[in-house]
Amino acid sequence: MSTARRPLISGNWKMNLTHLEAIHVIQKVSYSIDPGRYSHVDVSVHPPFTALRSVQTVLEADDISIALGAQNAHWEPSGAYTGEISPLMLAKLNVRYVIVGHSERRQLFGETDDMVARKVAAVFKAGMTPIMCVGETLEEREAGGTEPRVLGQLQAGLAGLNPEQVGSMVVAYEPIWAIGTGRTATPDDAQAVCATIRAAVSSDHGSQAGGSIRVQYGGSVKRSNIGGLMAQPDIDGALVGGASLDPVEFAEIVAFSGS
Repeated sequence: MSTARRPLISGNWKMNLTHLEAIHVIQKVSYSIDPGRYSHVDVSVHPPFTALRSVQTVLEADDISIALGAQNAHWEPSGAYTGEISPLMLAKLNVRYVIVGHSERRQLFGETDDMVARKVAAVFKAGMTPIMCVGETLEEREAGGTEPRVLGQLQAGLAGLNPEQVGSMVVAYEPIWAIGTGRTATPDDAQAVCATIRAAVSSDHGSQAGGSIRVQYGGSVKRSNIGGLMAQPDIDGALVGGASLDPVEFAEIVAFSGS
């Protein structure tokens, strides 16, 4: 990881934890993390929508240096979109980061590249930072299609943004074949794709944007592999799934990232 880019470790809680359970988990996370070991790391947690307000209250009342994040957002500020949550609603809860285009949203709920691009723009418009996910399936990887798939998603998602916006956002490379499977890309494999993402950003949006954009790795991240991943020059953090529900393990992941 470049010393010029501050790493970001994000815990994606997915569809887990009631609001009371979420309060207990965020309190345990704050107790488990040694502040001296993550002073050089940004940390965000992304509860389900029903727990956002509860987690926000704990973070702010206890002055915990962890950013509140959301798992998704609609692209419209309001309207007849039953069941959806607008970026403006999230911003009012002091949400700082919003995951956009997670593979589960793309695969299970049919989100297209165009929808993802609209969400990215809407998150920026509401004053928050998008964490835009890209990644390939096992079939695409085995067929040699990793680069065209990832770069196609990247270019579509960044369309219409200015270089300053691109440089300030986060891209999470999450190989779909490694999510929730226990399989993880080797550090070298992850680095190769993250470096390709950075090079494409530099080519399309300028070297300053390419140098400042943060690229996370996501896909069965845990304490046993975070060290190798964070040693790579183009990996600036991690989007952590299941391991983020264990406060002690998540704290250890954060600590490794700040080493």
